[in-house]
Amino acid sequence: MSHTNKNIWTRREFIKGLGVATAGTALSSCAINANRAPQNLSQQALEIERVVNPKTLEKPNLTIGYVPVNDCAPFAVAWEKGFFRKYGLNVTLSREASWGTSRDGIIFGRLDASPVVCGAVTNARTGAEGARHAPLCAAMTIHRHGNALTMNKAMWEAGLRPWREYNGDLETFGHDFRKYFQKLPSENRIWAVVLSSAIYEYFVRYLAAAAGMFPDQEFRIIIIPPPQMVVNMRIGSTQGYMVAEPWNTRAISGNENIGFTFAQGREIWEGHPDRLLAVMESFIDENPKTYRSLVKAMIEACQYCSNPKNREEVVKIISSRSFTGAKPKLTHPGIVGDYNYGGFDGKNRIVNLPETTIFFDLPTNLAGIPNDHSTFLWQSESLWLMTQATRWGQNKEFPKNAEELAKKAWRTDLYREIAAEMGIKSPTEDYKIASADLFIDQKAFDPSDPIGYLKSFSIRANHPKSFFLS
Repeated sequence: MSHTNKNIWTRREFIKGLGVATAGTALSSCAINANRAPQNLSQQALEIERVVNPKTLEKPNLTIGYVPVNDCAPFAVAWEKGFFRKYGLNVTLSREASWGTSRDGIIFGRLDASPVVCGAVTNARTGAEGARHAPLCAAMTIHRHGNALTMNKAMWEAGLRPWREYNGDLETFGHDFRKYFQKLPSENRIWAVVLSSAIYEYFVRYLAAAAGMFPDQEFRIIIIPPPQMVVNMRIGSTQGYMVAEPWNTRAISGNENIGFTFAQGREIWEGHPDRLLAVMESFIDENPKTYRSLVKAMIEACQYCSNPKNREEVVKIISSRSFTGAKPKLTHPGIVGDYNYGGFDGKNRIVNLPETTIFFDLPTNLAGIPNDHSTFLWQSESLWLMTQATRWGQNKEFPKNAEELAKKAWRTDLYREIAAEMGIKSPTEDYKIASADLFIDQKAFDPSDPIGYLKSFSIRANHPKSFFLS
């Protein structure tokens, strides 16, 4: 099987040929439209003491997006607990149908700020395939982890199991994985992710390549909004998907009963960034005081979500119809950490880990650098995203000005200043090595040599001979 003799679909071609998936889209779109964003502030929010006078801000009235997945927790908390109001902001929350609309709402000016998948900011700067070319910026993460890769029931019946049960044996997993896909008609070899700029797409490819498969030859990756993942798997239009919770937990036995969790994203790269708080560069330039207030409100909300004592309350808040609209039993595992991988043999696969989603405080194994915390953005992680966009042909070459692009897009300089005003210390460097033990294939990432890192992968799109074009 080769690139020359197989019909490899592009994303545009897939959209033209959605077929049965359209039914799932219609169903889930109705569900989204039935639940509106919150309209009225709680009494607690109204009574909170303001530390910033709105009259001192350039633009106190903001429209901020969110997507109805567990990721929205800091936005929901900032709204419900009054943190937006505390910092002088009058916020209107906008419920977004997908991560594409969340990103595009910022670019086209409908939204002042919104969470985006972490690759969206980097790829908007490089113009990588699937990303609109725009000067997006982010100064903080919303959270790390909090997502998973779901496989359908047929994959379970074929012998595949959660990654934890392979005990690090990529060879055996690769054998099971390839065997399953080789028996499928080519039109059924489909994985779904939420956006081409999402780290989820890179994780699906990374996992397959680590297991010895050329992902572009073995299956197609399509884009589906989070609330449409489950229904598309149920009707058979995808074999698996990667998405934020609660859409993985919803698929397992005892819920929808259509699949199981193969692995959380943290099992592919532990400590990885997920969602960023994005704005246009012009918003920062034109509204510097407003931006500081926004980041402070979101940092405080992330700290609130991080506190184990608050997690049950966070579950209750985000389970309301204004946010995820999901039952608490579905939002609970990703937030509190009593995570169930599911399965169809009656075994208990609940793993209790508070780092299932990281909002601010890091677990011991990730807290090796002084003053590091989840909301701090490492520009080295932006470089990693560029390596994967290049590895899979979304960039024609690894950007020669990669460090400059990372510096403009991931504003660690602003974060340090804003956090310091809140009494929060931050790391002094912008780059760190991601050690081998954090990755599923035990391959470290040294940001000082991204080209060497790229060349170390034998499986990559079209086997390019070089990553810099002359």
